[in-house]
Order: sequence, then structure tokens, then C-alpha cells
Amino acid sequence: MTRAASFLLAFFLAVSSSAGMARAQSSDDVVWVQIEAQPSLSQALDRARVYAARLEDVNGFALGGGWYGIAVGPYRRGDAEQVLRSYVGDRIVPGDSFIQLSQAFGQQFWPVGANVLNRGVLEAPGSVDTAAAPAEPVEEPVITPSDETVTEARRSESALNADERKALQVALQWAGFYNAAIDGAFGRGTRTSMAAWQEANNYEPTGVLTTLQRAALIGQYNAVLDGLGLRMVRDDKAGIEMMMPTAEVGFARYEAPFAHYESTGDIGARVILISQEGTQDTLFGLYEIMQTLEIVPLDGPRQRNSTSFELVGQNARIVSETQVSLQEGAIKGFTLVWPAGDEERRRRVVDEMTKSFARLPGTLDPGAGSDGEQAVDLVSGLQVRQPKLSRSGFYIDGTGAVATTAEAVAACGRLTLDGDTEADVLANDPANGVAILKPRAPLAPLAVAAFDLDPPRLQSEVSVAGYSYEGVLSAATLTFGKLADLRGLQGEENLNRLELKAQPGDAGGPVFDVSGNVVGMLLPRSEGDRSLPENVAFALDGASIAEVASRAGVALAASDRTGTAAPRDLRIAAQDMTVLVSCWE
Repeated sequence: MTRAASFLLAFFLAVSSSAGMARAQSSDDVVWVQIEAQPSLSQALDRARVYAARLEDVNGFALGGGWYGIAVGPYRRGDAEQVLRSYVGDRIVPGDSFIQLSQAFGQQFWPVGANVLNRGVLEAPGSVDTAAAPAEPVEEPVITPSDETVTEARRSESALNADERKALQVALQWAGFYNAAIDGAFGRGTRTSMAAWQEANNYEPTGVLTTLQRAALIGQYNAVLDGLGLRMVRDDKAGIEMMMPTAEVGFARYEAPFAHYESTGDIGARVILISQEGTQDTLFGLYEIMQTLEIVPLDGPRQRNSTSFELVGQNARIVSETQVSLQEGAIKGFTLVWPAGDEERRRRVVDEMTKSFARLPGTLDPGAGSDGEQAVDLVSGLQVRQPKLSRSGFYIDGTGAVATTAEAVAACGRLTLDGDTEADVLANDPANGVAILKPRAPLAPLAVAAFDLDPPRLQSEVSVAGYSYEGVLSAATLTFGKLADLRGLQGEENLNRLELKAQPGDAGGPVFDVSGNVVGMLLPRSEGDRSLPENVAFALDGASIAEVASRAGVALAASDRTGTAAPRDLRIAAQDMTVLVSCWE
């Protein structure tokens, strides 16, 4: 491909997405003069060195699609147009050079270690060395730069600052050639890793990287970020400035204390800025709240100290990382949500965000976004993590053992009682439809089921305690009905047929007789081909529950209560012994 053709292709890639913006530019725009584009990093580095030897303000940036551009600037538009006319007129730069916007440029590769996309404009150069400038572009570079000698490489290396030296060690570590401390000291270990990298990349293994080789190494390291549009984003309302992958996320809305930057690209990334006034108590409360959100999966390390916290959560779909700190009464931080399986890029993006994070004056207005959608399962526009299934259960001994329906424990990655106490399965009998759970932390139930194992009277009143709406209400409710039969429809002797309108969430709840004794456990409605009337329900009898509990090492308490319990006493006992059993992925 000729250089003219390659230039036109790169020009199209760089500006096609912003053509509409180009029509609305003003004389105050910060712009560049793009002078070349090359289809490989090595070619672009060669040409950047040629121009940098003769022109001021030469910079190189990734354009996306594997192309790399060389530009001078940044200038005000009027100055840039003057520079363009002067350089083209004197045949210093190609005749098809043009004015370009910062949005077209990606990661900077020249000068090595520079990041000038967000600096202020420069004054246009007063003069240039036209005598030795490149002539009108031809098919091959006018000057082929020679690499440095070892002595020259040591000299140029000595001009690197501490951060630039550490950046080279980080890049060598990323490339798999360095595994020691990132300290900026180029000792034997660093030199050995440099030589190994040189040999792997077909350079002479001297152990001292030349300017060109350093640029190539940093270019390799940064190539993983190509196309993400990493840019400094300033959010004055949140009082935060930081690097963001602007090709993948864009501002959507404020819902205090969050500024939402939703996915605009293909990978599904999200960024949430966190900004609010507060104290250590506020910080600790935010730490707990964040862990209830869907964007912070349960698996992953988390750390909290007196003034900051970090959360990493991961599941099969996403990995999220949250960093928050408290300084002078302002709580600020961010969450990056990234697709699972792209860990190398995610770590690099988090690193860039962390390094660039800057606090600006002010915090987000507490009323920001108050007119947005409100729901019990949303926190400032973020979805609260929900279980895949919630059913009822009830305490059957003083240690906190719980009887529940086998449906509630099927295919669960995690089980909880009342939302926060984790539990394990002691016994599971799918044939009878009952499971026995043991809490991982000791519990002291306010009430424990007292069983009457004798068959209740037909047509006697019964009631079921349960979380009818799967936890939407904070306490169990009582549903009243009658005992219609002591057998199932097929004559099953371990089932009782109830005349009672139950909800799915009631399954696993205790069935009471009029005295407040537990006589069974409500089973879920059958999902088979047969559709039963809505007031038909079935309960597993107490004897079957006792048998499964005995196999699990749990002894049930027998009741000697008779008479009719007062409705208030029955309601209190039912709410004290009934628990919400939740199944999580």
C-alpha cells in the first residue's frame, strides 16, 4: 500500500466518527496538525523521530484499527491553520496534512512516557529548520534513523525520571521478563530482563534499551488499551477528575451519591463515580450498602480501614472494583464494572483510573437525581442484589435449625436465613419435599416450633405462616383455611390437603392448628400438567418432618397445648419462628 493510500485510510478511521463535530468547530478549539499515519508502530516511531529532529511539538498517538498517527500541537485553531499553511507551503510536511481534533487520538506512543492530550494549547512555533526538513513525502522515509549505540542509549536512559524508569519495569513485568521490585533501579535483574526482551524482539541483547526500544516496549504494553478511548474526564458536580474509557462509557445521569457513566460501547463496561459529604459512619454504611448491589458480586476480596475501603466482586458475567476514601469530610471514589474474562485490560484500566484519580472542590448535591425512578430494589439507580428464589422456613430447635421446602435449596450457590445469616443443608429429602438447614453463625430463636404429631381433625381450622411475597414484606403473614383431607389426591398418607389460598413464598412455612401447635409444613404447588383450584394446597405431615430431622441429628419438641390460641398470640409466635429462606446463585 502506498503511503498516500495508507494515509487516506487512517484519515478515514480517525475522523469518520466525528465528522459531524468537525462542522461545528470554533476558533477557540484545541486542535492538532496531523501530518502522517502509519500502519505499524515501528514505522510510526521511525517517522516520529525524523520529524522530532526538525520540528517542535511532535507527538504520536494510536488511531485505532492498527494505525498510528503523527501530529504537531496542540494549538488554537487559528495558530494550527497558520502552522499547516506554513509547513505545507515550505514542503516540510505532506501536502495532505490536515487539522485534527483530540477526540481522534488514542494512547500516546511518542514521546515515550508522555501524555499531552489534556494539556493546554501551545504557542505556534516562530521558526523551523527548513533547510534540513523532510521534503515532499515519497514512498519510503526520507531519512532512516539509526538506532543508538550502547553508550548513547545509556546517555538517553540517564535522562529518564523515576516514574519513567518504573514504567519500563512495569512493562517488562507485563511482558513476562521481570519479576522483581518496581523500584526504578536498573540493577542486574532489570538488565537481564531487558536483554531477554531484546532477544525476544530481535534486537541485540545488550541489556540497555535504546530510545527506540523503550518506545517499542511501552507501545507493546499500551497496545492492550487501544480502542478504549482513555481520556481525562472532569465531573465538576461530583468533584472528581480521572481517566475513563470514553469509547466504552458515557455520562448518563446523577443519582446521589452516584454519577452514572453507562455503557456506550460493545463490551458492556460501566463507571460509577461516588461523591458525598460524610463521616466515618457514612463511609462504613456505604461499604455495607455497596455489597448489597448487583454490580458488586459476592465473590472477591474486600478491605476496609478507618478512612477507605476497596471491594472486588466477580461472577461468571462481570468483575467490579470499587475504591472509596474519606478526606476532609468528603467521601469520593469510583466503581468500574467490566466483563468477566478480560482481566488484563480490566487491570490496566483500573490502574490508569487509580493513578489519575483527582479530587476537585465540592461533592455531589444530595438531591441530585431525586426525581428519578424509585423502587424498593433500587439504591440511587443501582439494582439491589436479588436471590433467585425465596421461600419460607421455621425454627425447629433452639440452636437455630430450620425446616424448609426442598425447592428452596435446589441448585443454590448460597443459602441465607432472613437475608444475612448463611446456612448449610443438614438433610435434604426431595421425595418428601423437605430440607433441614443449619445456620453457620449461632442463633437464639425467639420461638421454636412445638409439634403435635397426632392427626388433626378433618375440617378443623388451620393457618400457615410464611413470607407470601418472598421478602417484600419484612415479617411473615398468616393465611387461614381448613384441613380438607388427611391424605393427598392419590391417597398419600404423609400429605394433608388444605383448603387455603397460599402464595409461592409461603411454601416451607409452618402449618398450625387452632392451639398453635405445628402439624405440618406447606409444600409448593405442583407445576405439572394438572391445574388445581387456587384454594387447594398440600402440607407435609409432622411425622415426616420429624423423621428427616432425626436423620440430621435434630430432635423436635412435642407440644402439650390444647384449647384455642388467641389470634394475637398465634400471630406473634408465627412471626417469631418463621424465617425467610433465600437461595442465591
